[in-house]
Formats: sequence, C-alpha cells, structure tokens
Amino acid sequence: MAEPLLSGLNLRKAYERTAALDAASLRLAAGEIVAVTGRSGSGKSTLMLCLSGVLRPDSGEVVFDGVRVDRLSEAERSRLRRQEFGLVLQFGQLLPELSVGDNVALPLLLDARPRRDARAAARTWIERFGVDHLEGARPGELSGGEAQRVALARALVSGPRVVFADEPTGALDTVGAQQVLELVVDTVRREGTSVVLVTHDNTVAAFADREVVLADGRTQADDAGPGAR
Repeated sequence: MAEPLLSGLNLRKAYERTAALDAASLRLAAGEIVAVTGRSGSGKSTLMLCLSGVLRPDSGEVVFDGVRVDRLSEAERSRLRRQEFGLVLQFGQLLPELSVGDNVALPLLLDARPRRDARAAARTWIERFGVDHLEGARPGELSGGEAQRVALARALVSGPRVVFADEPTGALDTVGAQQVLELVVDTVRREGTSVVLVTHDNTVAAFADREVVLADGRTQADDAGPGAR
C-alpha cells in the first residue's frame, strides 16, 4: 500500500453546538482521485475544508507530505493553498471584477509571481480548457460551463499536487457535467495531480478511483486504501 500524500485522521469539527465532523478520516495517495459522497449535511464540504487547510479541525490531524497542516498558522496554510493545493467550488467563485485571464492568473499573482509570467501561465491553461476566446471577458458574461472551466484552469495554474473540488458540476446540465468531468480527469491524469472530489451524484463519483462515504460526520465506507488501484 502506498504512503498517503494527504491524510485526515479522526477529524472532528463543530459549528457552535452542531458537530459537522465526528472522527472522519480520509487518505489520499499521489495521483489518486477520491470521491467523498454522502447526503446533504453529512459533513462532506467541512471535511474538504479541513483537509485543504481552509478550516482547522477541533481535533484530529491533517498531514500533507509529512507536514501537520492543522498545526500551521493561517499564513502558512494560505501559502500551502497557493502553492500546493487548488480549490474548485460549486459555482466557481470567480471574482466578478476581474477578467477571465486575471482570475486564472490570480493564485500566481498572490504568490508574487511576475505579472507577465502569471498571465502567460494563465493563457496556457485557458487554452487547455478551451476558453481562450474568453480571456478578456468578465465572469458575468460566462455560461455555467464556461465559468467552471475557468475555475478549473485557476485551480491548476500553479501546478498543485492536490485539487479539491466541491460539487464542481452541480450547476451544470448532464451533458455539460460529463464534458467537464472528462476534461478534469484527463488533465489531472496527465499532470499526476491528486483530487478530492466532493459530490452527492453517483455519476460524478464513478469518475473517481475510490469512494469515501460520510454520514452524520463519520466515515461510513471506504472501498479501498490509497494506492489500491
């Protein structure tokens, strides 16, 4: 069994008196796609946010490449997300005041990369996702599918080792979702990127190597360990 690149062990997280996670665990191998499934309110999004360092769990540990993420400062976790992680949310979360090109370049610009280099890298990814004709457009001018392609380009522009995608096709129709998922899987396979894919849709989960099921904040089922496929 391969050593996990990322692991969350016995994670607990509560919002006021409501427990979102209750001893949930997940292990992710390098190059693996894991789907996190479960009903609405089961803790899927909270698990992803803890694994990516957006939230700090109340207890348990998150380890990325030997580093305890849950022990890092906010600034250190932000740097980790800029350099090692990519995030894709359900509705893209693109900044409306920025063009498509600047939205995709943003992670590099925030990491103090020269603007010329950042825009060149952004253009490369925009072209890969087939939205280069929209480089100067604003998010409000995009369709749902176009916005998700831009969000995916932004998540991958910094060469992350792990991409976290929370219901990335939830706003798309069946055909659009299929196209985006095929594009994502093909891209991350070629790049060797690991993916945590949060979804309630079995069709989406079928694109993953492995499925982890949550219920009431607890890990209920995990069909294989990291590196099993």
